[in-house]
Amino acid sequence: MKIEGSVVLVTGANRGLGLEFARQALERGARKVYAGARDPASVTLPGVVPLKLDVTDPAAVAAAAEAARDVTLLINNAGIARFSSLTDDGALDVLRDHFETNVFGMLAMSRAFAGHLAGNGGGAILNVLSVASWINRPILSGYGVSKSAAWAVTNGLRHSLREQRTQVVGLHAGFIDTDLTRGLEVPKATPADVVRQAFDAIEAGAEEVSTDEFTREVKAALSAGVYLNEPAPR
Repeated sequence: MKIEGSVVLVTGANRGLGLEFARQALERGARKVYAGARDPASVTLPGVVPLKLDVTDPAAVAAAAEAARDVTLLINNAGIARFSSLTDDGALDVLRDHFETNVFGMLAMSRAFAGHLAGNGGGAILNVLSVASWINRPILSGYGVSKSAAWAVTNGLRHSLREQRTQVVGLHAGFIDTDLTRGLEVPKATPADVVRQAFDAIEAGAEEVSTDEFTREVKAALSAGVYLNEPAPR
């Protein structure tokens, strides 16, 4: 599908990668861009439609789906990442928090908007995943588990929505220079480059995109058991 003329909804659009998605959607000629955020007042990008949205709140998701029935492209960007290991105290609570946003929130939004997308010609869903969908490091173990689950959900949605001609795209990336990775001394991609590749993939009809060389290498090495080893920071 083309971004030009589309109606886009971005979750977590008030900052970081979500803000860049909203900005580039406008630049590419989207007819309307809904910018979802828990606090609509935090959305300051000119030209977007602020939308009150908490993806972990079923009532908020339903209200957003009612208010934005014209959406043709849903970008499930909202996510959390907390530094923790699966063996730390409180690991189960941290994992539940990750799942509420990164998995159940993403699925709830996709389910809520699937009917609208079908009615509007099929459209597309982009799910922001991670290289952590495939490998897991102790520093972000809970996050990695949730992204693995989100990848599986994405694959399931792709097949479930294929008949209604909805393109489902999984976006995999390494570290991106946003608030989420503040304090990590590792190479980081720019939000602008990641979003550009994501939109290019949508327009090319792709179903999955890896936005950096490390992520592409990890995907290529899955059959060799790359996930059994802890990779060095890249």
